[in-house]
Amino acid sequence: MSAKSTATKNTWVDPDDAPELTDTWFENADLHQGKKLIRRGRPAGTTKASTTLRFDVDILEAFKATGKGWQTRMNNALRDWLKDHSPSTNH
Repeated sequence: MSAKSTATKNTWVDPDDAPELTDTWFENADLHQGKKLIRRGRPAGTTKASTTLRFDVDILEAFKATGKGWQTRMNNALRDWLKDHSPSTNH
């Protein structure tokens, strides 16, 4: 049967109605390579800095053993430590 289906609608969207793709939009966007997530976008106002740190192997392995998101959990643990300690004091 070659009758037209009414289930498919042709919806046209005016490209002029699309939001402007600014540098900020791209900075906050997730970056994918195919289906693989390469970098998660950050909410506006969130700043992160890349650095190199050295940890005891057992500490690093313990956090990595918690699975995906271990770096965020490590960051949160350090943030909790700062609530009760001053990094300027030598303990």
